[in-house]
Amino acid sequence: MTEFRTEKDSMGEVQVPSDALYGAQTQRAVENFPVSGLRMPRGFLLGLGLVKRACAEANAALGLLDAGKAQAIASAAQQIADGEHDAQFPVDVFQTGSGTSSNMNANEVIAHATGESVHPNDDVNMSQSSNDVIPTTIHVSAAIAIHRQLLPALDHLHQVLTAKAESLDAQIKTGRTHLMDAMPIRLSQEVGAWASQIDYSRDRVRGTLPRLQNWLRAAQLSAVESMRQKDLQMLSLMQSTN
Repeated sequence: MTEFRTEKDSMGEVQVPSDALYGAQTQRAVENFPVSGLRMPRGFLLGLGLVKRACAEANAALGLLDAGKAQAIASAAQQIADGEHDAQFPVDVFQTGSGTSSNMNANEVIAHATGESVHPNDDVNMSQSSNDVIPTTIHVSAAIAIHRQLLPALDHLHQVLTAKAESLDAQIKTGRTHLMDAMPIRLSQEVGAWASQIDYSRDRVRGTLPRLQNWLRAAQLSAVESMRQKDLQMLSLMQSTN
């Protein structure tokens, strides 16, 4: 029988499994979006962990976050990236449009996993918004998947098709134009055309990487500017109060 603990947020109390690293916000999302039973994929959690680690390190470098807290957050975020806490992300893939529930899920898991007095919003999510965390995570996970999975798979497929085409060079077949016979061709030409398609596809995929990874740099600069603007707003508010 599952045991529960009581968590509190701005909306009141909510029952959360006692052994869960997540908290009230995640539990509310689980209850509000029981849509498909599908959870966020491993690649997304990998990117999310890396983004949260980078944010903690950036906040520490800017003097906004205590160094000890930043190190603890970065370590817990890396655990998420490494897949150590996948079971702690129960939120359905069909959720709020901005991905707020998954962002808060990560914030709560990281805060609890540090084992220290770390606040999921004030510390883990410092200077961040779901509107920048989630798009950045998608771009990070896409770039990693391209490098680790897609391009190696295309390289292998191209190699296999090229070798197969060479082995079929002596085989002649009837070409086809729609439903009619056409000029004879070598079977190697047909299979070789498939290999060429893969080769062109690799080039197109590689062509996306500079823009994809440049977007990540732009996101970093945007985050720094956002923090500067928040500091200016806070200073202005303090001055007007005085």
